[in-house]
Amino acid sequence: MAALPWIKLKSAAAGPQAFRRMIGEADPKAKAGDLVAVLDKNGAPYGVALYNPKSLKALRLLTRQVEGFDADAFFEERLSRAFELRRELFALDAVTDAYRVVHDQGDGLPGLVIDRYGDYFVLEFYSLGMFRQAERLERLIQARFPKARFTRRASQYTETMEGFRIEETEPTKVRVRENGVAFEVHPTGGYKTGFFCDQRDNRLAAAALAKGRRVLDVCSYTGGFGIYAKKLGEAAEVTCVELDAEACALSKRNANINQVAIDAVCVDAFPYLRQMAANGQKYGLLILDPYKLIASRETYDFGRRKYIDFNRLALALVEDGGFFLTCSCSGLLPWDDFQQILRTAAGSAGRRVQIFRKSGAGIDHPVAADYPEGEYLKALWCRVF
Repeated sequence: MAALPWIKLKSAAAGPQAFRRMIGEADPKAKAGDLVAVLDKNGAPYGVALYNPKSLKALRLLTRQVEGFDADAFFEERLSRAFELRRELFALDAVTDAYRVVHDQGDGLPGLVIDRYGDYFVLEFYSLGMFRQAERLERLIQARFPKARFTRRASQYTETMEGFRIEETEPTKVRVRENGVAFEVHPTGGYKTGFFCDQRDNRLAAAALAKGRRVLDVCSYTGGFGIYAKKLGEAAEVTCVELDAEACALSKRNANINQVAIDAVCVDAFPYLRQMAANGQKYGLLILDPYKLIASRETYDFGRRKYIDFNRLALALVEDGGFFLTCSCSGLLPWDDFQQILRTAAGSAGRRVQIFRKSGAGIDHPVAADYPEGEYLKALWCRVF
């Protein structure tokens, strides 16, 4: 393999990435999206990274081993480790055919998420450099899954910031199974990769609290928590509240697939919660799983206030002694601050809240020790009085 172009740092990176301001010199041959050899400020080998001088995260470190680096061998090894964790060590295939195959830094492949839905693999890219590896990644996956089909995705924000474009593909759908519950997933549409595999364990745990209870699933997306509560948890009744009309329609379809009845309401959750309070409605189990309310440091204070409002309104609807599961998928929100949000909301709502469990994403979402931001999903399990 030809020698990699080099990038020299002027200051050491604290974690597995380096920002533009940390770069000292760059090989004229180094282009955006390249694999590059990284040198420290003294010129000693530091590692191999994905390079994009246009991005705020100019270097995403892949490995500290520079000598003898071979791209095919590297990506083969990282994918093998990722599949081994899910399929052999955790035996997820026995539980579901929908799970995360690659979780960004947690699997040593920064700028990449891969979710599996049966024979369908969705590759979501967060960096130009990893997007350039798409064909290689698909070839390596297909060697393990000969029937594999692929969809590539990226947010408009990522495409703009990183400088690439993914062409739209024909809409498709696939049916998956998870703990005995079936879901229709649209890998080419919806949010993220089409389904939230990260909540799989939490959906199952919440269902165990649902028996005989009225359940309200707020920001329900395609009905995950609510359908679990009805089918596995034997809830007395389930209402799923979702603003996105297509997701709401899909939650009704998922309920039909599972032969259960839910009330799917397409409405903004804030006025709905206020209306239910005015109507004197109470629920034995309420799940609050909103979209990411804190997307950047600039929106932190606004998003934090929104979390407080959401939780305050939700707590008012939980019956005395009932259960409340509140979630946040904002990676920038620390655990301590999330708990403070709950304390503030409880005080404002005049409720006493007993936290009996904390959880996060499923075991297919590992977190790198040097990248704690990867622990984005937080769930607080509460009893309310």
